[in-house]
Parts: sequence; structure tokens; C-alpha cells
Amino acid sequence: MTDHTQRMQARLAEMLEATRLTGTGRLQDATTLIQRSLSGIVPSPAARAPAAKTLSPPTIDLVAERVETRPAAESASVTEARLVPERVREAVEGVVRGLGRGVAPVLKGLGGQGLGLQGLGLEGLGGQGRNAFPDAPRSSGRGEPGEFLELSFSGSTGARDYKLYVPTGRRENMPLVVMLHGCKQSPDDFAAGTAMNALAESEGFLVAYPAQSSRANGHRCWNWFEAGDQGRETGEAGIIAGITRAVVAEHPVDPKRVYIAGLSAGAAAAANVAQAYPDLYAAVGIHSGLAAGCARDLSSALMAMNMGAPGTGLSGGFGAPVEGLGIPAIVIHGDGDKTVNPRNGEEVLAQAGADGPRLRQATESGTSPGGLAYSRTRYSDEAGRARIESWLVHGLGHAWSGGDPSGSYTDPRGPDASRAMLAFFLEHSLAAGRA
Repeated sequence: MTDHTQRMQARLAEMLEATRLTGTGRLQDATTLIQRSLSGIVPSPAARAPAAKTLSPPTIDLVAERVETRPAAESASVTEARLVPERVREAVEGVVRGLGRGVAPVLKGLGGQGLGLQGLGLEGLGGQGRNAFPDAPRSSGRGEPGEFLELSFSGSTGARDYKLYVPTGRRENMPLVVMLHGCKQSPDDFAAGTAMNALAESEGFLVAYPAQSSRANGHRCWNWFEAGDQGRETGEAGIIAGITRAVVAEHPVDPKRVYIAGLSAGAAAAANVAQAYPDLYAAVGIHSGLAAGCARDLSSALMAMNMGAPGTGLSGGFGAPVEGLGIPAIVIHGDGDKTVNPRNGEEVLAQAGADGPRLRQATESGTSPGGLAYSRTRYSDEAGRARIESWLVHGLGHAWSGGDPSGSYTDPRGPDASRAMLAFFLEHSLAAGRA
């Protein structure tokens, strides 16, 4: 092990311990530990923050604590402290960037304004700069084709609102794509950024956008790392599946052509749902996300986001794989992603069965019209059908590749992730089987 690797591991351990101390209200101890990690800086008395009696739950983008069961009395303001802004930002950026569980009050107590929260991406997903959320036209609720309907679902596992785009000229047996937004996003914002509704209008399919509740997650992140939200007929995985079933039952959807995709926290949640429901979804799209079940708590989520999670739930594949293959998957990741380590994309591929002995691998390289180079790899079975597809976009950060800048966390320079996902999805149906 190199000295550099040892230093990196030591620093990560210190940052994780600082996170734990902050979450328990030991703000001064956390501050001291962070500053000690920064080349031996010792905080001056003016830089020390008094210990808070209680703290509201820490929010870290992609990692979000449930808040609906916590009494309001548990939240308390924290006195601001001033650290050395640039040094602190450089050290903790890779650890806290994109985590999401009410971290705002915690970082405010650590001198959040001086730390540059916008630069850390703690207002949302991180990565590319944030755009304002556009206001999509509101549905009249009458269900006419070509509308963006506002709907709600309630079932045994819980309730959520969602939006549904129904294209003009609706017909029977249309495909359905379920889209899971990232932290601090909304269905309207995600629809704008991915331009998936425009694609649905031109190609003739429906798009459902489940909306995470701010009561379930202060930053509207899907709780992808919570064990209770990962399995079949439980928590948020059950809610998302319930919304999918409701749309299939109430609209002209082909039940054999139902797909799920997401970005960041939404991508991690999509992986969980796909693993739990291989009988409901024909394929999954994971953009800048993580493997299903790769984290079960805050510490493992931090580790996975920053270093990947080798050996954690990766050997079984999605669902019940046949000869190493599970539900077909398309994986898109930027090699410049500082929020979710690109190694996570490799782990998703492994979980989907990319190392299957009977798969044939073919890679092509290109450059998008916007100027970003990419590598596209397809893993095909003996019949020539691609079971897995991987896009590694060079220079892309934590953002939807080829997205519309009217939505947040998009990079229009990259290849069109929405079209790539749709093309892959339409190659697969449940009727085609898993072999």
C-alpha cells in the first residue's frame, strides 16, 4: 500500500468520524478533528463552535434521513463557526459532497457560508451548476392525451404524488418509462432536464415521474441506502412499484414494455427497485448511480459514493440471474463525476452480469456533437441481443448527459442519455425472457 493510499484512507476515516461526531451534536470535537486533518491546523478560539445540545438530522446529498417521524422539538439552531474556508472545502468536498440528509443546519454551524455550499453541491446533486426549476404546465386533471397529469398513489407501503406524461395520439399498448429524479429535484425539473416528455411525444410512450416527499427526505432524495426502502413490497421500492402498477392498470400500457431509470439518488433507487421487481420491469437505466443494496447505512453510503463498494451485494446480480445475467441494464456515468465515484458504474455493470462468460463485448468510441468523447460498450448474448450497455462519458461530471439546460444538473455537451436509454429499452420486453 502506497503512502498516498494510506493518507487517503486515514483522511476518509477522519472525515467519517467527524460526520459521526457532528450527527451526535459534538460540533466542537468534529471541528477540531476536521482542522487537525488539514495539515495540522489547530483552530483558534474564535474558530471554535460551542457544542449544540441537539442538531437536526444531517443532510448529505444522496443520503437522506427520514424526517416525517421526528418531532419538531428535536431541531435546534447551531451557532455559526468560522473555519479556514478553502482548506476545509478541499478536504471535505469528496466526503460530504452530494450526501443529503439535512446537512444544511450542520454545515451552517461549521461556517457554511464560508465553506461555499454551492461549490460543494449541497444544495442539490452537485457537479454542474444549478439551474432554476422550470414550471411545467399544470394538468387540468381530465386525462386528455398530450397532458402532464398530476396524480397521487396510496398503498400498503406508503403514498407519493407523481406526474404522468401521456402523449398526443395515444394508442393501445404503449411502453412506459418510470423516471426517478435526483436530490432537490422535482418531476417537472427532471422532465425538463432529460427532455423525456418531448421524446415521449415524438416516439409514442408514457412517462411516470414519482415525486419524493420532503417529509420523507428533507432534500427530496430517494432513501436508496435504507434497507427498509430496498426490498420487494416494502418502503419506497414498494411505493414506486405501486405507482408503476397503477399506471399500467389505468392507462394503455403494454405490461411487457415497462422500464425504470433514474439519476444519482434516483438511479440508486431504480437499481433497488429493478432488483426487487424483475417481473415488473423489462430493463433499467442507471445514470450516475450506484449498485442495488451497496449501502445499508450512512457510513457505507459515504464509502460507496467516494470509493465504490466492491464485494457488497455485487455477486448475485439483479433479480434471479440466469448464467450471470439479470434484468437488462444500461449504465451511464461521467469519468469526471466527483459526487458518485465512477467506480460505482463499473460495480453496477458487474451486478448486471457484464462479466458473464457467454457475453460478447464490443466497444466503440466517439465524440458527441457537444464535444465530449465517450466510450460505448455493448455486452451481447449468443443471439446478438445486447443484455447490457455501458456509456462512459469523458469529462462529464455529476449531470444528465446531453440534457436540456432548462432543467437542473444537466450537461448538454454530452451524448443524449435519454435517447440512448430509450433505444436500449425498446430492444427488450418481458416477453423476450431473460436468457
